[in-house]
Amino acid sequence: MSQRFGGKFSPDAARPGAAKAPGSPTREPPPDWAGKRPAPSGARSNLLFVLPFPFAINAFRGDTLDLTLNLGAFGLLMLAAWLTREGVRAQRAYDARRVARRPAIPRKLFGSGLIGLGLALGGFAPEASLINPLVFGLLGGVLHVLAFGPDPLKDKGMEGVEAFQTERVARAVEEAEAYLTEMRDTLRRLGDRQLLGKMDDFAAHARSMFRAVEDDPRNLTTARRYLGVYLLGARDATVKFSEVYARSKDAGARADYLALIDDLDSNFNARTQALLSNDRTALEIEMEVLRDRLAREGVRPE
Repeated sequence: MSQRFGGKFSPDAARPGAAKAPGSPTREPPPDWAGKRPAPSGARSNLLFVLPFPFAINAFRGDTLDLTLNLGAFGLLMLAAWLTREGVRAQRAYDARRVARRPAIPRKLFGSGLIGLGLALGGFAPEASLINPLVFGLLGGVLHVLAFGPDPLKDKGMEGVEAFQTERVARAVEEAEAYLTEMRDTLRRLGDRQLLGKMDDFAAHARSMFRAVEDDPRNLTTARRYLGVYLLGARDATVKFSEVYARSKDAGARADYLALIDDLDSNFNARTQALLSNDRTALEIEMEVLRDRLAREGVRPE
């Protein structure tokens, strides 16, 4: 059987006095890649922040008109790069969920328009024809759309389900995701890899609950406290712990926080399993009822 090796100085090594009691139950955490996807177009969106700098350099090599045109092009292209990166992030969040609302602002499409305007402005010259800047702008906008694609233009996973229920689920999941993101960002500033690893394990199990609620919006009533009150409390505890630990490096506070995350992880995992078990039970009941009806109608499976 494969075994994970580690030593005293490994990031996830157990702390003194933290050994498990013999015979205590263990639950394997999800793999490191669970719930994660490769970042689509990540390198390309970051490259967009580099491309405008030639315009900034050329701005100081000409007269006042050249300065204005090149700095304007630089500003438009930087804004386009920022909108594109935010659009890529919104696309990732949309793709990761089974139930999601389309982004309120089509950031990537706006980025395409600004790319075109920026290139057209940078290529404009008073003594030259307008055809060249227009071609540059049109070509840049089209290539941007081909490289990054359009934004999601419709809601996902809301067909055939009551709109009010799906809206409640989407809002609850967005709020819960925001809490998880804030917790991880807070812990990342501490530079403790073990804490980040624990947080990633907990986030993976929490997102399993999110998916269970998205699959069946009726589960939201049962999971509401977990997605709201419990994660809000965990977020507040994480912020307070990071303030204390950053100042004092208190090992006791660290151990207490790890124990809190373990408890939350176990509770979320147990609740998720209960939700899935209830779904299977409901399915079995519906199938049994259907069999009884078919039997009363004289229909027998072949």
